[in-house]
Amino acid sequence: MSGLNIVLHQPEIPQNTGNIGRTCAAAGVRLHLIEPLGFQLNEKALKRAGMDYWHEIDVTTYVDYAEFLEKNPGARVYYATTKGRQLYTEVSYEPDCFLMFGKESGGIPEEILKEHPAECIRIPMLGDTRSLNLSNAAAIVLYEALRQNGFADMKLEGELHRLSWEG
Repeated sequence: MSGLNIVLHQPEIPQNTGNIGRTCAAAGVRLHLIEPLGFQLNEKALKRAGMDYWHEIDVTTYVDYAEFLEKNPGARVYYATTKGRQLYTEVSYEPDCFLMFGKESGGIPEEILKEHPAECIRIPMLGDTRSLNLSNAAAIVLYEALRQNGFADMKLEGELHRLSWEG
């Protein structure tokens, strides 16, 4: 399992959280959820959202952002926001850092972003596009962090396929 972490601050849409959970499972990444959530994490709700693999994910929930900080002292957190000063590709991600994404309707609260301007990152977009889908944004940033850390402990399927074609 990678030491990387994805943090969702008050996610609202269960399907987005489910997609991100699936990405976490595929990448061996921990998922952290900061409440309140826009859905329930009971078995019936998880099944309805297509999250029947949820038991394979290392998930931690927190009552609020303060509890997240308290339980992860010294954590290096990068905050994904359209207001970020630097591109997500301009950061050197530590192998145990936290990548935080905000709720679908409003992103990460402004007061949190103002406390951490140097750690705010953004994904470039054209024109007046408000933002990318939450699960897409999380996958983009996560895979850049994984790439920078050598895809630690991941199977590199392309290498296996390339070898079979060369023979």
